[in-house]
Amino acid sequence: MHTGTTPDAPAPRAARWRAAVRRLGARRWLAAVQLLAAVRPLPRPHRRPAPVRPSRPEQLRALVAVLDEAVAAQTPADEAVAACGEPGPVSRGTARDCGQQSIAVHRLHARLQDLGTTDPDLVVAQAHAVRLLAYDLWMLRASMNLAFTVRPVDRTEAARLRLNGLGRPADDLRRLRDSLRAELRDT
Repeated sequence: MHTGTTPDAPAPRAARWRAAVRRLGARRWLAAVQLLAAVRPLPRPHRRPAPVRPSRPEQLRALVAVLDEAVAAQTPADEAVAACGEPGPVSRGTARDCGQQSIAVHRLHARLQDLGTTDPDLVVAQAHAVRLLAYDLWMLRASMNLAFTVRPVDRTEAARLRLNGLGRPADDLRRLRDSLRAELRDT
């Protein structure tokens, strides 16, 4: 008996199998297992069929739908960033608008990442769009940091006054969406 075990505890499964093989002998045990398998086939593990991947046009349609929403969300985000760069004190409404737009762009960024495209060309386009939306998120945060700093300095104030919107990456996202939409029309 092992230390820490109770005498009434059943033996582990492997120990019971080894004891049964020893009692019957290896050849008799093998013959018994083969006889049982012939009479009653062993159950096969249930395998689920592989999930069906969406076709390329379906993936393209899903990608374009998210990009349409992202491009639509860029206009208010662009306005919020530009409002942070206006001369004079920045209003609390601008902070609220920047926060709301940041949440909206973040949600679109997450949806775009979770799309699950498998076509190599669409994976590249999806990754590019994710990077462009990440820039929009960064731009919203940076503009809020510049506009609502605790200790304004001349250098941060000059950088804040140069803010005028999302810039070229917003145009790049729009062009990417337009090219994918044109490809969708051609299919």
